Amino acid sequence: DLVSCVGWTTADELYSCSDDHQIMKWNPLTSETTRVVKLPDEIYPIDLHWFPRSVGGKKQSHAESFVLTSSDGRFHLISKLGRVEKSVEAHCGAVLAARWNYEGTALVTVGEDGQVKIWSKSGMLRSTLAQQGSPVYSVAWGPDSEKVLYTSGKQLIIKPLQPNAKVLQWKAHDGLILKTDWNSVNDLIISAGEDCKYKVWDSFGRVLYSSQLHEYPITSLAWAVDGELFAVGSFNTLRLCDRTGWSYALEKPNTGSIFNISWSTDGTQLAGACGNGHVIFAHVVEQRWEWKNFEITLIKRRTMKVHNVFNDAVDSLEFRDRVIKASLAYGYLVVSTSLQCYVFSTKNWNTPLIFDLKEGTVSLILQAERHFLLVDGGGLYLYSYEGRLISSPKYPGMRTDTLNAQTVSLSNDTLALKDKADEKVIYIFEALSGKPLGDGKPLTHKTEIVEIALDQKGLTSERKIAFIDKNRDLYITSVKRFGKEQKIVKIGTMVQSLAWNDTSNILCGIQDTRFTVWYYPNTVYVDKDLLPKTLFEKDASEFSKNPQIVCFVGNQITIRRADGSLAHLNVSPYPGILHDYVRASRWEDAVRLCRFVKDQTLWACLAAMAVANKDMATAEIAYAATGEIDKVQYISSIKDLPSKESRMAHMLLFSGNTQEAETLLLQTGLIYQAIQVNINLYNWDRALELAVKHKTHVDTVLAYRQKFLEDFGKKETNKRFLQYAEGVSV
Repeated sequence: DLVSCVGWTTADELYSCSDDHQIMKWNPLTSETTRVVKLPDEIYPIDLHWFPRSVGGKKQSHAESFVLTSSDGRFHLISKLGRVEKSVEAHCGAVLAARWNYEGTALVTVGEDGQVKIWSKSGMLRSTLAQQGSPVYSVAWGPDSEKVLYTSGKQLIIKPLQPNAKVLQWKAHDGLILKTDWNSVNDLIISAGEDCKYKVWDSFGRVLYSSQLHEYPITSLAWAVDGELFAVGSFNTLRLCDRTGWSYALEKPNTGSIFNISWSTDGTQLAGACGNGHVIFAHVVEQRWEWKNFEITLIKRRTMKVHNVFNDAVDSLEFRDRVIKASLAYGYLVVSTSLQCYVFSTKNWNTPLIFDLKEGTVSLILQAERHFLLVDGGGLYLYSYEGRLISSPKYPGMRTDTLNAQTVSLSNDTLALKDKADEKVIYIFEALSGKPLGDGKPLTHKTEIVEIALDQKGLTSERKIAFIDKNRDLYITSVKRFGKEQKIVKIGTMVQSLAWNDTSNILCGIQDTRFTVWYYPNTVYVDKDLLPKTLFEKDASEFSKNPQIVCFVGNQITIRRADGSLAHLNVSPYPGILHDYVRASRWEDAVRLCRFVKDQTLWACLAAMAVANKDMATAEIAYAATGEIDKVQYISSIKDLPSKESRMAHMLLFSGNTQEAETLLLQTGLIYQAIQVNINLYNWDRALELAVKHKTHVDTVLAYRQKFLEDFGKKETNKRFLQYAEGVSV
């Protein structure tokens, strides 16, 4: 009879339940099938969900059981051996779906009676979350287990568990919605139904993708655990899709309708419950990785093909176990299988470095030039390309299963990550020691952050992090903080996607309808007015809506369009060369390059770089070339100052760091200059305070103040100035 539901216990063991009352156990590796138990005749199973196996890396004893819902209004807690531990009367009419939350502390059930109920781990009713007049066909927990998403006819509803919290409800389809799922890693929602379409939504109910019409209603869909892929099932149809909605593959198996899809824990295979009594197994293959002249394809579960497009050489890489994750960058291919990690150098494919993995299922691999990061259910592990464990950073309340490439970033000396517990906070670690950077306080922003990225080059002390918040504003700030708060500066709005260059600190992003490259983002800390002059902008309408930047290597940017096709963009190579010259302090070559290219953008970059590196002569030339005469004059007046300290202070003033300039002058005993700086900035109170504190030049301050008031025809109202004016004759 038809199979109604399937669920994986491990990466190699699947349970299925059918209307013939049997629970079967499958092992796709050995092709063994055994009957676990035959249920009583009155139980027709509808949905099954295994108790979560590990929470925050800790294996739980309870993981050996699952919940099974049935058409008689009950749900059953059943052990792995098939013993029914408990049956609970839950709904009038069939219980259509049940889901454990991510911690395994609560269970939600929905039924034909239109009720959504929350139960404890042991099956005691905690609350009835919602009641409505129509059946609820599908339910899913929010990523933090604080909200529940369920269907209501053509509507989707997100209801928080807190009473009186705001409920989000929107019309999602033109027909009855049959299935919905919410992923904990990327926070996206998918839904499908009798209007023969599937759609992808963000957690605010905005549609990100809507599919073409299919021939038949869509009866099942499910996210892969890591949120990169999802699968869609319909009558004789199985489709594999990217998280942005476009389709990788379409199969037409002879299955009848696929009523339920379940992904294995490592995300390499899925199983479907078919209407004709079959269970279908599908493996994800043909993933591709590209870097410079190499193209690598996973052709079978344990075999990769390497293609070097320069000389058409082809290599084949064989693995002992199936490949789970891979990453190719910086001249290395890192592959994790179910038990081991392989590191190949692109110069030599024959002798990989192999080491064993503790936990097994790696959910993310990130590479930097000198080392790479493995993320699994148990933690974060930083390895060198020689296979040595460098560090394993930790922070309180760490949940690594929700991290992905948008929320973790790695550079040669720094690791940054954004946690699900508090979306406004970025944790920053020193890569080599695994300890929190600086004073150990994380970076905090005023709104929730959605994507982060660290720059890859330059000195550790100048490491920058760029991030996009949920209003799609792009900010940049410095990673190193010692006591003084580094300003978080906004450098872009409506930014969809961003990436740093791999060889120089150039940032690119897609802003609304424009593709933008920030050739020298550090400009905001040096001379804010220069920033617009250091940008390159191009119309991005050719990339259609919602494009994503895949990578920015050398001067080539790869962009994934909404339909899944890749577009390649080249940017000018000169800013990269300029970055290299400045890093090597070759200022004359840098000036020569700018004179050769004759481009205002490049001159503006050079001006900012020169000021940042306190090279006054170059700054003067560069500002003159961009036509900023006032700045040229100010810089030449700085060069004539007698002492090194006062030159430094005026450079800080030039970049707008008044506080630091004043501190520097006071430390070196240039009291009068510090007072003069405040007078020039009309900081009268501070000027007087300094004069009184150091018992010098009080009369000067008063004289300037008097002249200022006379010029504007005003009377003195400030009490402190009146008080001192009595005792001092000017």
